[in-house]
Amino acid sequence: MKKYTFLLLAALALMSAGKQDGAITKENGSTIVNTTTIAQDVEGYNGPVPLKIYIKKNKIEKVELLKNQETPKYLVKVKNALLNAWDGLTIKEAKAKKVDGVTGATFTSDAIKDNIQKGLDYYQKNNK
Repeated sequence: MKKYTFLLLAALALMSAGKQDGAITKENGSTIVNTTTIAQDVEGYNGPVPLKIYIKKNKIEKVELLKNQETPKYLVKVKNALLNAWDGLTIKEAKAKKVDGVTGATFTSDAIKDNIQKGLDYYQKNNK
């Protein structure tokens, strides 16, 4: 009995040692990459600008902006100009795409582009 208990505990420990940071989730057939933890070093003008990247069949469905501290006036411009720039692209196409930033919101634009790259890199390495 002790042998089986030890084996069970060892197996549980190995399972819990894997990546469980919540950065990748599944919902309605889509894989969602949340960049909150994987791109925490990427900052816009007023701090982090985390995203959710929705991917289905190796194509980006949409990019969603998460809670942040960016100036709302500039954030509206960035949302309208940038967030759908990757929609419908394959992961490979999205990683290669050069997207222009929004004038007056350079830091926020750059943060979004960096979050996309880090999110897609993470997806490629960790999606199973």
